[in-house]
Amino acid sequence: MNKDFRHTVMETSCGVVLVNFGSILLLQYPQGHWDFPKGHVEEDDDDRKATAARELAEETGISDIQFIDDFEFRTAYDFRHKGKRIDKQVFWYIAETETISVKISHEHQEHLWLEWESAMMQLTHHESKGVLAAAHAHMKSIGKED
Repeated sequence: MNKDFRHTVMETSCGVVLVNFGSILLLQYPQGHWDFPKGHVEEDDDDRKATAARELAEETGISDIQFIDDFEFRTAYDFRHKGKRIDKQVFWYIAETETISVKISHEHQEHLWLEWESAMMQLTHHESKGVLAAAHAHMKSIGKED
């Protein structure tokens, strides 16, 4: 039996590309990387957008959001943690808010509101850059961004 297979854990998370009048919210995680707010789907979660909204509120204190219709973007990757291989998929959504004040949780070190191009440069992981590119293209296609 493949040793990795016995120690593989499947995880699903949901996250939000949060837009405030053309600025994107990024959070700095304890490991130092910059990414969007996201978190694990819990057992009683039955709606991915609701999970994304819950995680956003927990991590930033922002709950007054409006999801953008017709956008769901999935990323998948794997990594090792405590001797186990984690196969992770993340479902991403775009939401808009008028709230600028962020109350970051203990899970994060810092936050930034950045224009699309600056956010692209600040993001650490290639997958996240792909999410931002897809979100920006969608916002342009519906006339929400130049």
